[in-house]
Amino acid sequence: MTKVADLPTTRAEDTTVDVLVIGSGTGMLAAMSADEQGLSTLIVEKAEYVGGSTALSGGAFWIPGNSVLKEQGSSDSTEQAATYLDNLVGDASPRARWQAFLDQGPATVDLLRRMTPLRFIWGKGYSDYHSNLPGGSDQGRSVESSPFDTSVLGAEEARLRPSSMSAPVPMPITSPDYRWMNLMAKAPAKALPKVVKRVAQGVGGLALGRHYTATGQALAAGLYAGVLDRGIPVWTRTRLRRLVTEGDVVTGAVLEQDGREVTVTARQGVILAAGGFDHDMVMRHRYQSENLQANWPMGAETNSGDAIKAGVEVGADLAHLAEAWWFPAVASPSGGTPGVMLAERSLPGSFIVDRHGRRFINESTDYMSFGQEVLRREDAGDPVGTMWIVFDQEYSNSYVFATELFPRMSLPQAWLDAGIAHRADTAGELAELMGVPVEDFVATGKRFNEMAATGRDTEHGRGESAYDRYYGDPTVTPNPNLRPLDEGPLYAVKMVMSDLGTCGGLRADEHARVLREDGSAITGLYAIGNTAANAFGNRYPGAGATIGQGLVFGHIAAHHAAKRT
Repeated sequence: MTKVADLPTTRAEDTTVDVLVIGSGTGMLAAMSADEQGLSTLIVEKAEYVGGSTALSGGAFWIPGNSVLKEQGSSDSTEQAATYLDNLVGDASPRARWQAFLDQGPATVDLLRRMTPLRFIWGKGYSDYHSNLPGGSDQGRSVESSPFDTSVLGAEEARLRPSSMSAPVPMPITSPDYRWMNLMAKAPAKALPKVVKRVAQGVGGLALGRHYTATGQALAAGLYAGVLDRGIPVWTRTRLRRLVTEGDVVTGAVLEQDGREVTVTARQGVILAAGGFDHDMVMRHRYQSENLQANWPMGAETNSGDAIKAGVEVGADLAHLAEAWWFPAVASPSGGTPGVMLAERSLPGSFIVDRHGRRFINESTDYMSFGQEVLRREDAGDPVGTMWIVFDQEYSNSYVFATELFPRMSLPQAWLDAGIAHRADTAGELAELMGVPVEDFVATGKRFNEMAATGRDTEHGRGESAYDRYYGDPTVTPNPNLRPLDEGPLYAVKMVMSDLGTCGGLRADEHARVLREDGSAITGLYAIGNTAANAFGNRYPGAGATIGQGLVFGHIAAHHAAKRT
């Protein structure tokens, strides 16, 4: 099988194009949008792989009122979404910015469908993260790619960034699939047909020379297929060194490939789509938390804030640097990248405690809100400290955990040896192993069980929102997120505060133009995705809002650049 090292890398040379795109995640759509308007376009990518953090993500995009939603039965509209964002975002971000996102969102999805071989599914029931607000949707607005055959890329398939998640057998798993496969032991009638279908698709596809994938890698593969089809050049292993200016106008960039510097002149504009500062721990400790560790972020390893720093060098303003798409995760026994953790927090028979041995949050809340509460506690002088998810044997027997432990599997010995997991016969013994106050932990467990027995969490409201319930267990009533824990054995697994990428960066306007501190736009410079400050301020509207705004503002940036004189 071809490896990326076997593929030739297009040699970077001094050249002139209309639009230069830095980054090959959602930046690929920006390039296609520019190309469709007749602009010569070049994509440069720091890594040896194409796809960026998009390929590592869940792959959904949150773009209200789009044609996929309408065709698949949603009654959503951009007007309803505007009501939602007005209530959710408030003054955390300029209305003109998120309104432009709504206005151009449907056209962006049409462009995506027109220029790539991707097909899409609506994640019906995957609610907005704050659907209780006016305009919010319990049915959700998240869309993702159907399983995609990456073999259509030919030899270039080897250049596609590998997925961060893989099943034990070849099978493309979409988000709706994951929800039910996680409940395989509890709802086999629902789950097993989905498992069989995806195994048949994955294994059967291999027999036909097809390589099916899903989630973010599918989206990235489809985007790359569109780029290749249109003949848009992509330079990999090419990093941004600095932007080139003439007076107050950005006219190109100096790039480095294999130790050589070249200059690319961009007649119409430079679009920065190189991700956030996920792996620049100096910036993360300065703007976010000194407790964050280098191996915790899940974004592409090349996301070190290069484009953000280059923008600052030419006078750009910054916003929302304290924010990230926070993602509570399972600690790694080796200190490496944490394990993905999504449904685990919502499933009944479990709860999460802080260093005091007490619950401190609605465990089922969306992951960004979870992280913001952890940092709020830290800023308030009462840090959460070490977090533990606690569960009983029935939970262990019933659900998939961290994508690698299947029902009835024992905790890995490596976890126990590393101290990131513990097993005990009583709550008191478990507290001692965890290093939390025994009396407080036992009282927490007792109180949780009392509330769970009634189906109502009067302390944190777990299970009251549609989002909470989406990842719950529908076989448990009256609340799919709550069940009293059995007396023993009990388990505890250590959690860390990971993230899917930072979402603070260059301040941009409704045209995706990068702004100076005085609010004026830097002519010729655009920022999208996690290079730009979150269009929704410090809020996360729904699954795929990060990819959604990357796609939409890429389209917006390309159109604005095309109109420059």
